[in-house]
Parts: sequence; C-alpha cells; structure tokens
Amino acid sequence: MWGIPPLMWQACFGTINGNCPDRKLANLRPRGRRYGGLTQAGDPPNVGGMRLALYQPDIAPNVGTLLRLAACLGVPADIIQPCGFPFGSRALRRSGMDYLEHADYTAHASWESFLDAGPGRLVLLTTRADTAYTAFSFAPGDVLLLGRESAGVPGDVHRRADARVSIPMAPGMRSINVAVAAGMVLGEALRQTGGFPAGGFPEAGKNR
Repeated sequence: MWGIPPLMWQACFGTINGNCPDRKLANLRPRGRRYGGLTQAGDPPNVGGMRLALYQPDIAPNVGTLLRLAACLGVPADIIQPCGFPFGSRALRRSGMDYLEHADYTAHASWESFLDAGPGRLVLLTTRADTAYTAFSFAPGDVLLLGRESAGVPGDVHRRADARVSIPMAPGMRSINVAVAAGMVLGEALRQTGGFPAGGFPEAGKNR
C-alpha cells in the first residue's frame, strides 16, 4: 500500500491532524501510487496514460482547479514539493470542492524524487517555447509539466524537459493562468491520443 510519511506530507501540505484549518481536509490523503501501480478501486481509469505534474505550486485555488480537472478527466496528477501553501487551505477546498476526494494524485518530496519515480516524456508548458501546443504530437504516457504561477520553473528543470510547448497569445500579453493553460493543452493532448473517458458526459440537469 502506497503512502507518505506524516512529516513528509506536512512539509508540503501543512498539518494533517485536528489542527488542519479545514477538518474535512484533515482526513484527505493522496489516492495515487507509484508509477506503474493500480489506482484504488472506484477511481476513474486513466485511459490515455496522460499525467499532470505540478512543480512547486504556490497558489491554492489553482491547485484545487487542477485537481478537479484531473478528477473529471481521469488523469492522475503529481505534486512536486515544496508547495507555497498549507494543504488545509480553504481556498483549495473552495476551488476543488468535493472533486478532491476523487482525484488520483501523488506527492513527491522533491524534483529529484519525482524523477526517481520514472515519469514518462516530460512536456513542459512554458512561454519560452517555439512550438505551439496545437502543432505538437502528444503521445500516451506524456507528463504535462506545469511551473509555478509566480516564477515558472528553474533552468535545470526547463532543460530536463523532453519537449516544450506554448500557447500562442496576443502581442503584449505575458501569460495565461496555469490552470486555464493546463485545461487547454490537456484537452488537445487527450484529443490526439483518444484519452478522454469513454461515455463521460454529464447527467442531464446537473451543472456542478
């Protein structure tokens, strides 16, 4: 059974006991396991083999939105420590809602431990890329790597990526919100690889 030592978990996400700011989050644990392992019973299948990787995320609402996206599309996520907020943040719960309970995600103590886990081809989303994501050929098993909202990724992480893609923007614009960018690129990657959940249409009358 995969798990994270309490001190390691606290280093990234903050308290996990009764002192957690949101007691509903105090019992929340990562549902994923190491690469190659099976998801827990009841988790959505990862049909296309795609993953999202969040490098040292620093804004809780964005992480909540990304985990909600991952849960809805059946895509596992990797959270690379350290993070810039406590996991018990109410902002995370507000943006992720009850979808957090269905997200399949794995926390890694560092960039090095993430690499040791043996990820697939790393495709970095960055403004410093000459290839538009719509012109890139994605493959099942790709890991879409997202940098920090405030600073992106450092040079060594940028160089370690196997490929780099960007989203074309209007002149003078700096960047797109990381969660919005992830949704755009992940959607294209799943379209290309046939990775969308089969028959996964919302029930009539339900908009949340």
